[in-house]
Amino acid sequence: MKDSIIILSGGMDSVTLLHEFQERIALAVTFDYHSRHAEHEIACARWQCHKLGIPHLVINIDFMEQYFRSSLLKNGYEEIPDGQYDETTMKSTVVPFRNGVMLSIAAGIAESQGLQHVLMANHSGDHFVYPDCRPDFVVAMSHAIEEGTTNGVTLFAPYTPLSKREIALRGRELGVDYSHTYSCYKGHDRHCGTCGTCIERKEALEGFDPTEYEA
Repeated sequence: MKDSIIILSGGMDSVTLLHEFQERIALAVTFDYHSRHAEHEIACARWQCHKLGIPHLVINIDFMEQYFRSSLLKNGYEEIPDGQYDETTMKSTVVPFRNGVMLSIAAGIAESQGLQHVLMANHSGDHFVYPDCRPDFVVAMSHAIEEGTTNGVTLFAPYTPLSKREIALRGRELGVDYSHTYSCYKGHDRHCGTCGTCIERKEALEGFDPTEYEA
């Protein structure tokens, strides 16, 4: 039964979630919040949805670039840091309440279309850097969405306790083509290989990584 909407970035995690729960997904929605890597992520999201025959919607939320401060956005706040994915190097990439904004819109679409669940692919590696990926946020946001929708929409985030490596191994079993996913926060045509997300991608896909890196 197709009872769900998924927030699909075009990155490894949400694409894996898309494949794993494709039988339940009625609509995939990608939010263009004018990040440095938006063009590449959106292209990957479209490719994956076309492959699976899942309707795909891209929603422009460019107000985030105008009013939010983050090195991940195109507004030139500061450069994307290189180095291991940790709180010190990646703090500048936090987009304030990004998931809260996207989940609110997705919940409204779900209610409007009579869908019961919103799917989000946060994982355990995000918890120490991004507040809106943590278990407490997921629980609180799910409660808020359920209470705030007439049909009791719920948030489903099954990867919350998993590592990115565990997600990648699950995706390999599902036959996910990771060459059509994008992670690099710098937004280059090829993954830079040196930013935190590229390093994390390399570690997650070790042994079966199809990605071409600049470094």
